[in-house]
Amino acid sequence: MTSEPPGPAADGRQDRILTVPNVLSVLRLIGVPVLLWLLLVERADGWAFTLLIVSGFTDFLDGKLARLLDQYSRLGALLDPFVDRLYLVATILGLLVRGILPWPFVVVLIGRELVLAAVLPIYKRRELPLPEVIYLGKAATFALMSALPWLLAGQMDWALAGFSRAFGWAFLIWGTAAYVWTGVLYLGKAVAVARAIPAVPQGSRIET
Repeated sequence: MTSEPPGPAADGRQDRILTVPNVLSVLRLIGVPVLLWLLLVERADGWAFTLLIVSGFTDFLDGKLARLLDQYSRLGALLDPFVDRLYLVATILGLLVRGILPWPFVVVLIGRELVLAAVLPIYKRRELPLPEVIYLGKAATFALMSALPWLLAGQMDWALAGFSRAFGWAFLIWGTAAYVWTGVLYLGKAVAVARAIPAVPQGSRIET
């Protein structure tokens, strides 16, 4: 996944928009409504499965390319995790509507996102950057995004349907546990910041 490099770039490269990783993120973003159309309208599970696999691969690829090509950017640091979460939420809701994913998992996963979204103003009011991404959180997201296509594949009429369901459920359980745990860690960091650092008064904030 694309992330900010350590330290500010003196040559303004962090402000670039047209980079290979950002193009990949935009293509993944366009794929979200296509995925929902395939899942809920066409019921084209094979194509939906393929799109999820391709999306997961390009998510992995854009981070590698950002490092290889030295194409970090502020836009990429915001866009990549946003698209990750959008894909995750869209896929979860699509599989819920299809009856493939049980609703308790949906409540837990969506609830985790809502709780973390609610604490973002803590950093904004203190003019602080968001906390660094926890590596376990990346692994949890990867596990979930691996589980969902295999759960979908388990509904298809093919020789590996049973294996796909078992594989998907194993990744779903592990990924959900790690996802919730990292959510607790992020929440703890936000609470610690709120207690230790006072909010910047509105009148003294610097507009950017």
